[in-house]
Amino acid sequence: MDTKCIELLESHDIKPTANRILVLGAMLRASHSVSLSDLETSLETVDKSSIFRTLNLFRQQRLVHSFEDGSGSEKFEIIGQGDETGLHTHFYCEVCHETYCLKMIDVPSVDLPDGFEIRSVNYTIKGICDRCSRKKP
Repeated sequence: MDTKCIELLESHDIKPTANRILVLGAMLRASHSVSLSDLETSLETVDKSSIFRTLNLFRQQRLVHSFEDGSGSEKFEIIGQGDETGLHTHFYCEVCHETYCLKMIDVPSVDLPDGFEIRSVNYTIKGICDRCSRKKP
């Protein structure tokens, strides 16, 4: 895992420090997007301010993107191959409170009036994920 983290960091012109490797490793192991609180819980040896600074650096270097899913906390996810903009649909499960990337579903395009410029798009669908819906009686 460390080798993969180091290569990924270096490919985004980020110096691979111990904390950065730990944060990226935790994000790679997660099966869904993560919040600062999620990372703080899983990385007990790294303080919250270090995680926050690391996430901001990752975002500046286009390694991760962040979005608001309606849960009240900003979520972060690694930008994958072929998804350089991070513009894809997210799904927030109202039962398990996890947010999933639906990279196969594009964000609908919006025609803005002249002079308007899109800086970011947050497109989140809310409902019940497949895992939680299978648990229902």
